[in-house]
Amino acid sequence: MHHTDSRGGVRDEDFLRLDHQICFSLHAATRAFNGVYRVALKELGLTYPQYLVMLVLWEHGELPVKRIGEHLRLDSGTLSPLLKRLEAAGYVERRRSPEDERSVTVRPTRSGTALRERALGVPRRMAEVTGLSLDEIRDLRTRLRDLATALDEAARDLEAPGDGTR
Repeated sequence: MHHTDSRGGVRDEDFLRLDHQICFSLHAATRAFNGVYRVALKELGLTYPQYLVMLVLWEHGELPVKRIGEHLRLDSGTLSPLLKRLEAAGYVERRRSPEDERSVTVRPTRSGTALRERALGVPRRMAEVTGLSLDEIRDLRTRLRDLATALDEAARDLEAPGDGTR
């Protein structure tokens, strides 16, 4: 139940509480997902961030590091150590792009591609443990994607100079 102010709107105190709940709920859900993924991915020898990198490579094949970062919303400082560990494990190969010396591309190795077969059951298991139907999962994913887009736009607007030039 929300209290209304004299103008009939929701009071700031209630918005503050709601804002905290949304942020905390997302944070708690993320931590819970990570805990389940840690167990599910143990047999594959992958961490959750490494698994995300492999998902992108299994779907798209060879990609520049920059594009992997765009898919996963990770900067190169975070991505580089992940890629180094995946390369050391023999799952990916990094090489300079023949077209652009500054660009490094990454592709799955034969054993990285074979790992995909072993990982096929993971998404289904994760979907089952959520207790949600596939339609509910799709709806939630869409709503979270829309939320992320709105927050990205808000962050850009907040960072933009206030003189109207952008």
